[in-house]
Amino acid sequence: MTASTASAPAAKQRPGDRIFSGITLAAGSLILVVLAAVAVFLVAESLPALDAGPDDTKGADNFWTYVGPLVFGTLWAAALALVMALPVAIGIALFISHYAPRRVAQLLGYIIDLLAAVPSVVFGLWGIKVLAPSVQPFYTWLSENLGWFPLFAAPVSGTGRTILTVAVVLAVMILPIITALCREVFLQTPRLHEEAALALGATRWEMIRTAVLPFGRPGIISAAMLGLGRALGETMAVAMVLSPSVVISFVLLQSTNPTTIPANIALNFPEASGKFLSVLIATGLILFVISFAVNAVARIVINRRKAFSGAN
Repeated sequence: MTASTASAPAAKQRPGDRIFSGITLAAGSLILVVLAAVAVFLVAESLPALDAGPDDTKGADNFWTYVGPLVFGTLWAAALALVMALPVAIGIALFISHYAPRRVAQLLGYIIDLLAAVPSVVFGLWGIKVLAPSVQPFYTWLSENLGWFPLFAAPVSGTGRTILTVAVVLAVMILPIITALCREVFLQTPRLHEEAALALGATRWEMIRTAVLPFGRPGIISAAMLGLGRALGETMAVAMVLSPSVVISFVLLQSTNPTTIPANIALNFPEASGKFLSVLIATGLILFVISFAVNAVARIVINRRKAFSGAN
C-alpha cells in the first residue's frame, strides 16, 4: 500500500494552472521590484542632503535638525488621531456586528464604506471651514480650566487651526478604515465560541470580552496599523488645516504647531531646487522608513499573539 502510493505518478498540472501560477508569481515579484525601485530612488536622491547647510535647510544647522521636528510632528499627529479613532471604531464595529438590528447594521456598514472613499481634500475643507471655528471656544474653555496641564497651556489659537484639530480630522479620516476591518474580523468569530460563552451564563458584553475580542485582536492590530499608515502619509488635510512651523511642541491648543513630513513636502516641493530638493526627498525617505518600521512591528506583535486568539 505504501509502496504503491509512493510510486504513483504525480498529478499532471494543467496549462491553466501553470498560467495562473506564473501570473501570481509575477504579481508578487512585481511588488518587491517596485518597492526596491522606490527605495533605491529615495536613497540615491537623498545622499546630497546629508551635507546640507543652513542655506539648504531654511536656517536649520543641518539635515537632521531640519527633519527632527518634522518626524515629531508626523508621529505626534498620527498618534493623537489613532488614540481618538481606535476606541470609537471598535465600538462602532461591535455595535454593527453584535448589537444593531440587521437593517440598521446594513445601513451603517454602507455608510462606513462610503466614508472610506471620501477624498482627503474634502476632509481638509471641512476641517478648516467648519471644525476649526467650531472648536475654538472649546479650546478656550480647556485652556482656562485645564491650563495647568502642559498639553492645554495658553495662549490659545484664535483660529482653531491647531495640531489637535488636525488630529481630529485625521481621526475622522481613518475611522471608516479601522471600523470596516474590525467589523469584518468580529463577524468571523466562530459561532460556537459565542454560543458556548452564552450557554455558560455570560452576558452579551462578557461574551464579547471573552470570545470576540480575543479572537479579533490580531485583526484589530492590523486595522489600527492600516489606519496609522493612512494618518502618517496624509498630506492635503494637514497642509490645509495646519499653519506649518518646524518646531517640537506637545502643546495642543497654540497657534505654533509642528508640521508633518507629507505636508511639508507638499508645501515646499513646487519651489524647491538644488540641494533643498534633495532635503525634501530625504524627508520622504525618513517617512518611508517609519511606515515600514510601523508595519514590521505590527506584524511581529500579531505573530506573537495570534496563537492565543483563535485567529490562527
